Amino acid sequence: MRRVYAVASYCLRSNPRRGTVHAVVKRAVTTLQLQWTGDPEADRLISEDPTALLIGFCLDQQVPIEWAFQGPLRMRERLGTIDPVEVARMDPAKVEQAFQTPPALHRFPVSMAQRVYGLCKVIADEFGGDTTRIWTEAEDAKELLQRFAALPGFGAAKARIMVGVVAKHLGVRPAGWESIAPDWPTLADVRTVAEREHYQAQKRAFKASLRAEAAAKGAPQKSPASRKAPAKSGARGRR
Repeated sequence: MRRVYAVASYCLRSNPRRGTVHAVVKRAVTTLQLQWTGDPEADRLISEDPTALLIGFCLDQQVPIEWAFQGPLRMRERLGTIDPVEVARMDPAKVEQAFQTPPALHRFPVSMAQRVYGLCKVIADEFGGDTTRIWTEAEDAKELLQRFAALPGFGAAKARIMVGVVAKHLGVRPAGWESIAPDWPTLADVRTVAEREHYQAQKRAFKASLRAEAAAKGAPQKSPASRKAPAKSGARGRR
């Protein structure tokens, strides 16, 4: 509910004639129903909890979408919470252990645990534990992009995706967001199972075209063993 009221607050500040806070809240509640994981409880969590949504995006690299966005729920089951302030107070080793316990929460559990812990620290220390302040308090889309890009586990491309996500899914549309949000298919365009499957098919086709193009040019292909862990990680796939 904290996310819902933050969206309502933003909408009212942007257009005070829009109506009562209750009307805006009702609209927000009925529109955000993400079906990204195949698990109704995990889908509900990322739809209702802004911290869960950000953790999912932090984990969304080198693993399937479903695996990444089930991560917040599995993390909560193992740690008892995903509240950023409470996680930030934990021993980082405890978070790493939660990610490493089989089945691991990511292909690179230690490095991703470190990133998620760092993300929670930033939210706790810089935004008072309120994740929604990242987007509701940005002056414009440029500042919003900078805020996302500065988060652990996020980079330039993912920051642009997040601008699109909060604009299209949460209704937070600071000035200039259209020119920053990606013009390629992203999860900002996905809500339903059918849309997710279509998006995944597009990604597979795009990667296949890149491989075909590289093969046509005679470029050497990297073997799975030579692939590197995500950038900035402190450990590579320890379980």
